[in-house]
Amino acid sequence: MKTLILTVVVIFVIVLISVFLLGFKIWIFKDGKFPNIHIGGSKALSDQGVSCATSQDKEAQKSTKSKKYDYNKLLDEIEEL
Repeated sequence: MKTLILTVVVIFVIVLISVFLLGFKIWIFKDGKFPNIHIGGSKALSDQGVSCATSQDKEAQKSTKSKKYDYNKLLDEIEEL
């Protein structure tokens, strides 16, 4: 039983130290913030034309909302199939 408690305490301390070290810059420095690892935040990827799928979907939704569809024409085309 003592070894189980000791193991749990050691694991808890290791996890606590790991969390502290991962957030050291954020907690210690006034302007500390998490690094932007999102695809949209990468200059190299945006130079190659690669962007976030979510952003591309939002842009596609905006472009389809601005289009006016003639639903009668669309129904006629569907009936022809």
